[in-house]
Amino acid sequence: MKCRNIIFCIYLISFFCSCNKNGDKEKRFDVQQNMINIKERIVKIDTDTVEISSLGVPYILNEFLIISDYHAPHKLIHIYNKHTFEYLTSVGERGEGPTEITTMGGVESNEKERIFYVIDHGKQKVLEYAIDSVLSGSYYVPKQKAAIHKREFPVSFQYVNDTLSYALFFKVLSSKDYKPIVSKWNMQTGEVVSMNYEGHPQIKQKRVEYAVSPKYGLYVEAYWYNELISLGSLNGSLKFNLYGRNWDNENVNRNSYFRKVIFCKDKIVVSYSGEKHITNEGGIPKVHYPTQLILFNLEGDYLATLIIEYPIISFAYDEENNRIIFAFDNEIQFGYLQMDQFI
Repeated sequence: MKCRNIIFCIYLISFFCSCNKNGDKEKRFDVQQNMINIKERIVKIDTDTVEISSLGVPYILNEFLIISDYHAPHKLIHIYNKHTFEYLTSVGERGEGPTEITTMGGVESNEKERIFYVIDHGKQKVLEYAIDSVLSGSYYVPKQKAAIHKREFPVSFQYVNDTLSYALFFKVLSSKDYKPIVSKWNMQTGEVVSMNYEGHPQIKQKRVEYAVSPKYGLYVEAYWYNELISLGSLNGSLKFNLYGRNWDNENVNRNSYFRKVIFCKDKIVVSYSGEKHITNEGGIPKVHYPTQLILFNLEGDYLATLIIEYPIISFAYDEENNRIIFAFDNEIQFGYLQMDQFI
């Protein structure tokens, strides 16, 4: 009898230790807790010098604002002064030729060397553009930086050096499915090392956006169809899972939650919807983009919800000016928000 009691006590201790251990990695948040409407603070950016489609995406490189336009008929990349928004030049001809871009993916920055990279999924290459040479006005021929593969390839990455980038890799599972995994990527050798934590174990079809901060040693995964954000260390381990009030582990794609996520100094900023991504209006599919930004600190604690109201396609952070630059699905196509009050 005494032996049974001892075994039962050991079981209880193990159970509660396990619960505490799991609880230490879980946090809860409510996006309605601290809501601030900042629509009137959005400042419109005039980009009318160049016609940009509704799929223009902003990026920052040093003193430049780069806007990629996947649907442009000719040049796919437009460069502006990020302080004045003066148009400077365009580059990246669409086409099948050796100096052209076939199927453009993400644009990534190498600020130290004043270079930006373009993923070309059609040619399975990463192309390199030196910004000063692009601006010189001469006919610019990009270099090939790295090769990528069909069944395991980066959709975006953050460059650190030639042997280390942090990338979101798509691992193709079948003709209809893939798994996104944050990984360390050696662009010289092609070696890819996935993070130890590859996603929430209860979610069968993982769909996420990601962001990395080498400065703070952190990465974030924001789930598209689950009100969940995972915060991890760059050693590959999970720090916290952040669960919203609407969290569930179903994969029925009823609502869209998070999309673009970035680090802004010591804050994490992610766009949020909480509604259906696509609805049918009069027989015509309509995409509903996020209209809010959610702010967290580096420990994953919820801070505030900024109500933008304009549908957000994408955004980038200009740390020097402490502003977020948006691409909207609206008659105001591009705009910025000064973040001094929040960051």
